Amino acid sequence: MPPRTSRAVVQTAPRTLELRELPVPAIDADTALLRVEACGICGSDAEQWAGTLPVALPLVPGHEPLGVIEDVGERAAKRWGVAPGDRVAVEAAIPCGHCRTCINGRYHLCRSRGGLFGHGYVPLAHPPGLWGAFADYMHLDAHSIVHRVRKDVPAPLAVMFNPLGAGFRWGVEIPRTGPGDTVLVLGPGQRGLACVVAARAAGADTIIVTGLARDAPKLAVARALGADHTIDVEREDARRRVKELTGGRGADVVIEVTANSPEPVAEALHHVAVGGRIVLAGVKGLRAVPDFVSDLAVLKEATILGAFAVTTRGYDAAIRLIESGRVPLEKMHTHDFALEDAERAIRTLAGEVPGETSIHSCLLPGGR
Repeated sequence: MPPRTSRAVVQTAPRTLELRELPVPAIDADTALLRVEACGICGSDAEQWAGTLPVALPLVPGHEPLGVIEDVGERAAKRWGVAPGDRVAVEAAIPCGHCRTCINGRYHLCRSRGGLFGHGYVPLAHPPGLWGAFADYMHLDAHSIVHRVRKDVPAPLAVMFNPLGAGFRWGVEIPRTGPGDTVLVLGPGQRGLACVVAARAAGADTIIVTGLARDAPKLAVARALGADHTIDVEREDARRRVKELTGGRGADVVIEVTANSPEPVAEALHHVAVGGRIVLAGVKGLRAVPDFVSDLAVLKEATILGAFAVTTRGYDAAIRLIESGRVPLEKMHTHDFALEDAERAIRTLAGEVPGETSIHSCLLPGGR
């Protein structure tokens, strides 16, 4: 018998979270109830908490859910191929499935249900309210997308399906990375490191990662996960170093995943090889890019590609790699937090807790 209420972290205003008890909704034939095992935390959570990512409040955050099917409707069980007790990873997007964007295969960009409609982004005012995974239980909509995950994988590793999925989509699928490519990753955060893992799995020949002096621990992890070279851009001339490492050619693929700083976008044009591909995935708070020399894109015939969110192909690749155990992903994971410590978790990821450096972290609502 499902519980009547669930603990849930509710964001009521920028930088304001409250732990509440919310009613657990009854399911119908097309929906399900998820017992949240873990929820990953990323830069989007920090932006949402700070108020720079526009969402309708109040709401329950949490868009990287891993959990166990507590109860499921008959049609939903057939559609997803799941039963109570199955462990699943849940995609953030909840698309309509019928609009032109969905039909054309870009369901992760669906806006026909009202803006950014997905787990962790839907307000309490939209029934049944438990849309996010900063909670003990979460509602699964008829249009939610789930993926089976083996139960023997530790939760902090299994919940990496989201950032690692981004690595496969941003670092491989979108730029068509393959054997022989030189890949340059600008930014050693969790998704930059995920791009390293994905590019290595795709057969990239050389992988280079840049970061700041304070990113030294992250750059060390990048090397442990397969990066051939790392560059501290505050202590080295990055343009000169990339040319040295690529024989003057530049990188075939440049993946820009830095947070908030627009300057690396302009730098990507200097680093990319003739005919190369640039993937822009790091958001900058809608700020313009200074010193963007568009002639470099013209003269190099470089392709510039935007990347937003993850799709099923990336999630599937990530889950297969996680379950294989071939890559020491535990080197990325730095912190576990209880549900009631959600604010500290976000502040730690945002670098607001002195002495703490977070790469990948997650909430474990049940304390598991």
